[in-house]
Amino acid sequence: MKPIRLALILLVGILLYQCGRDRPIHTGAGVVAPKTPVQTATRDAAFGFKEFTIQPLADFSIEARVLASERYRFDTGAALAPIDLVLGWGRMSDDDVLKYFQISQGGRWYHWHADSLPIPASEVTQSSANMHMIPANDSLEQKLHAVRVGQVVHVRGWLVEARHPNGWRWRSSLSRDDTGAGACELIFVRELEIR
Repeated sequence: MKPIRLALILLVGILLYQCGRDRPIHTGAGVVAPKTPVQTATRDAAFGFKEFTIQPLADFSIEARVLASERYRFDTGAALAPIDLVLGWGRMSDDDVLKYFQISQGGRWYHWHADSLPIPASEVTQSSANMHMIPANDSLEQKLHAVRVGQVVHVRGWLVEARHPNGWRWRSSLSRDDTGAGACELIFVRELEIR
């Protein structure tokens, strides 16, 4: 009887931990990530990573609020980018604005809906994005998986194009103004700080 009781206590503990970890963090009113992402030219050469060739397209740095997070295990890009973060900056990092939105992810897409828009739709597009995260090492991958919705993250790395020997290719957007297919950023994450 004791092993069953111990197993049940352990299971309840794990479930409580998971529920607490997945609960969004609310920061209250005010913009918590005011700066726009910084993208600059790079001359860094292509390099091998896992079974892919990675071509840096631009240096990239962003401080933003995590609006959603989705793990991928089985799609074509999962071996490279196991997690996507929807990031918001400017007014898309303010609880008073975000309370109007329903944000979801799926199939490497980011979707938002608001019954009434508190800011212009063009600002939503220019101040939030779905970003595919390629962790440079196991430590960064663990940190990415630990990120919670509502936290502010500072990510530094490259916007990249990834190529596989079989001809498969995945290229980052280089604009914050685009929407639809190809509009997501593909980031090779070299540094990650979580606030």
